[in-house]
Amino acid sequence: MTTIDSPSLHPDALADLAQSVTGAVVLPADPEYEAASAVYGTVYGTVSAPAVVVQVADADDVGVAIAFARSHSLELSIRSGGHSGSGFSTNVGGLVIDLRRLNGIEVIDPDRHLVRIGAGAVWGDVATALGALGLALTSGDTVTVGVGGLTLGGGIGWMVRKYGLAFDSLVEASVVTAESELVRASADKNPDLFWAIRGGGGNFGVVTGFTFEAHPLTGVFAGTLQFGNDELAPLLTGWRDVMRAAPEELNTTFLAMPDFPGMPGGVQILACYAGSEKTAADAALAPLRALPGLAGEDISFKEYADVLEEAHPPEGMTIVGHNAFAEVLSDEAIAAFTAMYDELGGSVLMIRSLNGAFNRVPNDATAFGFRNSEVLIISVAFLPPDAPPEAAARVGSLWTTVEPFLQGTYAGFSSAPNGEDPALLYPPDTLARLASIKRAYDPGNLFSRNHNIRPASAFS
Repeated sequence: MTTIDSPSLHPDALADLAQSVTGAVVLPADPEYEAASAVYGTVYGTVSAPAVVVQVADADDVGVAIAFARSHSLELSIRSGGHSGSGFSTNVGGLVIDLRRLNGIEVIDPDRHLVRIGAGAVWGDVATALGALGLALTSGDTVTVGVGGLTLGGGIGWMVRKYGLAFDSLVEASVVTAESELVRASADKNPDLFWAIRGGGGNFGVVTGFTFEAHPLTGVFAGTLQFGNDELAPLLTGWRDVMRAAPEELNTTFLAMPDFPGMPGGVQILACYAGSEKTAADAALAPLRALPGLAGEDISFKEYADVLEEAHPPEGMTIVGHNAFAEVLSDEAIAAFTAMYDELGGSVLMIRSLNGAFNRVPNDATAFGFRNSEVLIISVAFLPPDAPPEAAARVGSLWTTVEPFLQGTYAGFSSAPNGEDPALLYPPDTLARLASIKRAYDPGNLFSRNHNIRPASAFS
């Protein structure tokens, strides 16, 4: 792993920093540095070589680290789970605030199912802890994704149709601002900030903890329906029609993929029914089981935590991915998506049903746009590492053929090297309001290692 020392950091300043925090300060020469600076995003080619990692123990430590980065003009990254596809969880020559010690999971009001979760916790641990209490939160799909990054960007998970995005269950957040001030953000306290952090990512401060309203859940029926390699469009059309009438407890993803080593290709429908009543689950799943070409299934009753998996991208491949929302999954859109998939070859097409609670939140209620979408489309092409530039350009060109049916993009699945253009992430009115709030909370754009929203003055 590449490491560097920043000439701007005098040993005395680093010693003062170490004395000022309860947590730990890790430098490139320290034996703990490789583990402290490692991020999941290295699979996307991210170089992780910060000059200093501050493993914070509390919000006060976060404030000290922010002040240090600001006073030494250091690029600042925030790490919770470290899964940023764009590499925002780390940097080269800057400072990383590592939140992993802030991983507490605590029920603070059993009657209201209120739980307080540290921003450095991971969703697998959250699902396990809450499951033992008969509770759950919709989150992402992956065990080691951090609570902080996923929540601030949205959180499209296995109960998105029933409970919306992860942050739709958020009641309050603790935020350390660019001025190192700890503030609370909720519907009643700093409501503009609360609006902005729900979809605006880490642009406005470092969130150290969240209070969620969890949902009663004693188990799920989940697994995979496996179909063959028959014509794609009719099966996708049938899946769409089933999901338009399905109860909101049923969440599914339509997945078309080529053969991978140890993994047969074809079409899979990944399903999760949020509930423990088998009769109701079977009734919801029956229309999917009736789709033509069903070759097998492994759906069974399990704990919600067991639905979450770990992502393992194919090794030795260059990943070229795109994603966007579709307001309506029309017959014309289906024809375009399947034609792109066939033309790409060796790619994965994922289409996630969203209709339900996700749509009932007004577009202007949070900073997350495109609530009118029926589905989320993800296309991922795998290229050899020595593929010429025109191979990736061809993937991008084919994506443009389906763009007339699409809107926006989901930041949580983006791997854009320098982040997405905010104009693609947010409708114009939402982006303008976010820029105004950014000016109020971070006028110097200290928190820029994200899909960056620049302060309003930059737009004028």
